[in-house]
Amino acid sequence: MKIALVANTSWYLYNFRRNLMSSLESNGHQVIAIGSPDGYAQKLESEGFSQRTVPFNQAGVNPIRELQTVHKLRHILHEEDVDVVLSWTPKGNIYAGLALVGRQRSLIANVSGLGRAFIHRTWVTLVVRQLLKFTLGRANVIFFQNDDDRQQFTAQGLADERRSQLLPGSGVDLNRFRPLPPRPLDNRLQVLMVSRLLWSKGIREYVDAARTLRSNDPNWRFQVLGAPDESGSSGVQPSLLQSWVSEGVIEYLGTTDDVRAFMAAADCIVLPSYREGLPRSMLEAAAMAKPILTTDAPGCRDCVENGVNGFLFRPQDTQDLISALKRFNCLDTQARIAMGEAGRRKVETQFDERIVIDRYLSAINGL
Repeated sequence: MKIALVANTSWYLYNFRRNLMSSLESNGHQVIAIGSPDGYAQKLESEGFSQRTVPFNQAGVNPIRELQTVHKLRHILHEEDVDVVLSWTPKGNIYAGLALVGRQRSLIANVSGLGRAFIHRTWVTLVVRQLLKFTLGRANVIFFQNDDDRQQFTAQGLADERRSQLLPGSGVDLNRFRPLPPRPLDNRLQVLMVSRLLWSKGIREYVDAARTLRSNDPNWRFQVLGAPDESGSSGVQPSLLQSWVSEGVIEYLGTTDDVRAFMAAADCIVLPSYREGLPRSMLEAAAMAKPILTTDAPGCRDCVENGVNGFLFRPQDTQDLISALKRFNCLDTQARIAMGEAGRRKVETQFDERIVIDRYLSAINGL
């Protein structure tokens, strides 16, 4: 079969779906990657993957331009004579579903979190919900990354429970993300947050916790790795980020396609997110035997056994985050190592990328 993988950025397909594409090809399928015309489209092509580009605008709400995007995607799917579409990200799911209207082709959609349409309520998000209901209604299989999301979608009539399944995130490449020797214990605690700098990811609480703890002990180090929000509509603008750096509250590490060296240098990885599908940064950190601290919120809590491979704290609660960090700081070297090893075992048994890829192959074979 000819299978198209659709997401709103080629960056996403390059960083998170290359092993899936390789496995699909190894199983005799033809694969085409369809994402935005960013620099990663060329990287996919240089690695031997067929790719086409569609001008997705992640924040775009102009109806005419968005319909033009759907038309372009529909044209590509028809021209390539695609049999099956795998879609990710809200726009990827919606536009793939719309592009397949009237065509007898299969759609496997992936809901990797509720996104802004469930965190904020505006006229745009109300339209998004209706479009999701329409497009997911034609999907053959809908994969969810946690049961909270699946139950919410089915309860609100956005997805058919009979066609919904749970998938352990996008999985982790256990050969690529491996444990490294921990940093020697000293009087500093090096904390790292790996995330887009959106308010819903908990960046405000992270910075407030850093400011409080560093005011009492400047040996605490708080690092941030991830892109700011250039528009400032949903997250941290570069100017605010720079003010935090100038204040000395955090160290900003920029962005990268390879987080391993930054994670290896940290004592623990923190994600104060309000809600996730399954946070990839937490799973990658656990695979590297790093203790992880995240919120007791849907998706996030699935990564942590509290007190075993990390600590949970209440979402949108800076004081509880501070308490969790202090608890971790009190652990000795052996306790931290044991916590990291428990995280590695958890990822090996529940979140191995091979488990995820096998589920996709099984779903495709069942169409």
